Order: sequence, then structure tokens, then C-alpha cells
Amino acid sequence: MGTTLPYWRLSFYYFFYFAFVGAFSPYFTLYLQSLQYPATDIAILMSLMQLMRVLSPNLWSWLSERLGMRLPIVRLSAAMSLAGFSIFFMTQAFSGIFVGMALMAFFWSAALPLVESVTFVHLGAQGHRYGSIRVWGSVGFIVAVLGLGLLLDHFAIDVVLWVTASILLGILVCGILVPEAKPSVSSHVTASFGATLRRPEVLALFGACFLMSAAHGALYVFYSILLVDHGYDKVVVGSLWSLGVLAEIGVFLVMPRVMRRYSLRTILLVAFACAVLRFATIGWGVGSMLVLILAQLLHGATFGAYHAAAIAAVNKWFPGRLQSSGQALYGSVSFGAGGMLGGLISGYTWDTIGSAWTFTLGSVFALAGFVWLALSWREHGPERTI
Repeated sequence: MGTTLPYWRLSFYYFFYFAFVGAFSPYFTLYLQSLQYPATDIAILMSLMQLMRVLSPNLWSWLSERLGMRLPIVRLSAAMSLAGFSIFFMTQAFSGIFVGMALMAFFWSAALPLVESVTFVHLGAQGHRYGSIRVWGSVGFIVAVLGLGLLLDHFAIDVVLWVTASILLGILVCGILVPEAKPSVSSHVTASFGATLRRPEVLALFGACFLMSAAHGALYVFYSILLVDHGYDKVVVGSLWSLGVLAEIGVFLVMPRVMRRYSLRTILLVAFACAVLRFATIGWGVGSMLVLILAQLLHGATFGAYHAAAIAAVNKWFPGRLQSSGQALYGSVSFGAGGMLGGLISGYTWDTIGSAWTFTLGSVFALAGFVWLALSWREHGPERTI
């Protein structure tokens, strides 16, 4: 990757950061279920992750720009995330877990937009190589989700806490090792943040990203519970999660070639169409392993291609000093607000209209995002990326 790019230090950061997601998202809901929490309480607790993704990235991005520092905030966020998570070892009460979740989520959500900004500055003109670094996050997710799934077949459910805490410690160590990067002095931005945001295609992207994350709400909160309730053991649960991320890895590796051939708009429309199909098939085909496998392979499109194209668009439309703010807004609107809405709605519909219709609602969100993109983002001539 070149002598000046700290490839492995960045890669290991992504590895541990998304290993946390691989341990926490599929299995922490099972831990909460073991404490006899109802679906609504589980949805409320898990939605704190999305709520903080709405509030935290923009606040910390603004603070980093004011203070001229990113990595000190990244390191602080890692330390405080671990401190918040440690509360789960001390109490099983809803109020205590609520406080721990809020504290952990507030600081954990601060890091990724800042690290993404540091990564793109290190990459410079080689932005198309982002996928070869980000792919290690997907590898970390798989290692965590498969490893913890195997452990849960031999150890009590609270092993989730110990493994996840160890991963958070790894994030802290990697955050200390990642070097700062200074933007090129030649970078010059003429458009303001507000003017860029008011462009129809930019509004369409953020609106569609909000809906795509809402579409994934039931998946991230209740997919593991759905599988266990239908008789699948935890190794199968971990394997299906991993299959989706393997598809994501494959897509990340081919995205540079795909992006040179197709426009970002086309890639995103295909991803949204795949999401419409994916969530309906999960909801109504959970009894078929073949259907579940095919649905998980679509994760390569509904997250891998979607995220790669979306973040490339944000990186292109919000250059230079606007980059951290653009990426923070992308995270807040999509993974934050959209994920929170999808998670909360699925928590209330799970016990009322059932799992099949809850996942079908995800397809409705994806269809709405497809329509918004198709109608509001007009291409003018060839539009390729990096």
C-alpha cells in the first residue's frame, strides 16, 4: 500500500471496531432475552445505539474541527466505551443497563466518522483503495460472530460480556497506535456545507440512506432471536451472520472495478432493489435454510455495495474540510436515525403483527428509498466515482 500509508494499523482498527459489532449486535439481544426482558425493552435498549449515532458523531466531529484534533477524541471514545460497557458486569437491572448502554453508545459512536476521515486523508489520491482497508472490518465481524457463536454452545450466555469487553480493549489499543494525518494544504473547498446539502441528489442520498437503515432495523435487533425461536442453534445463527459478511467482503473487493463501470446511482438502486427482496424473504421464508442462505448472500448488495457507493458519494460531495462533517451526517442520518426508527418500530410490531410482517415492513422502507433515489437523483452525463 505504499510506505507512508499505515495500512495495518488502520486495518487492525477496523478489524476490532467491527468485531465489536459482530459480538454485540447478534448476541447481546440474546443476553438481554436471558434476563427475561420483553421485546419492547430489548428494542429500547438496542435503539440507544442508534440514538447516540444521531447525536454523537455530529457533536464530536464539530468538536474535533474546533480543537483541530481527531485521534485524541477517538482514543477517549474507546476508553469511555469500555468504561460504559463495564457497567453490564455490575447490574442486571434495566435502569443500570440503560445507563451503561447510553454511556457506551455515546462514546463508541463518536469514533468511526473521525477514523474514516483520517483513513481518507492517509489514502489521498488512492481513495479507491478504501475497500482493501475497510474489508478487515468485515473480517473482524466474521471472527467475532463465529467465535462467539461457538463459545455460546459451550459456555453460559454471560461469555458475551467478557468477549465484547476484550474487543473494546482491542479498539483502545489500536486507537492509540493509529497515527494522525494532516490534510493536503492544497485542498480547497468552494461550496459551503449547507449549499452542498441542499442539492437534490445529496438530499435524495441521505433520505434513502435513512430508509435503508430503517429497513435493516428488524434484522439487527431480532434476526438472531427469530432464528433461535425457529429451532436453529447458535452455531447456525453465527454461520448465517458470517455468510452475509462474507458476501459483503466479496463485494468490497470487487467494488473498485464495479465503480469504474457503473454510476453510484445505479449501484445504489440495485442495492435497494435487493433489500426489498431480502427482508420479505427472511420474514416469510425463515423455515427454509436455502431461503435464509440466499437472503444472507444479498447482504453483499444491501450493505456492501450500498455502503461503498454511499460513502464514495459522501467523500466526493463533501471534500476537504467538509469531509468529517459529511461523514458524521451520513452516519447520524442512516445508521443513527434510520436504524433507531427501524429498531423501535420492529420492537412494537414484533409482538403485535408478528415476525413475518415486521420484516416485510423492512421491504417497504427499502422500496420507499428506491423510489426516492430514482425520482430525485438525476444523472447528467457519465457519472463514475474514484
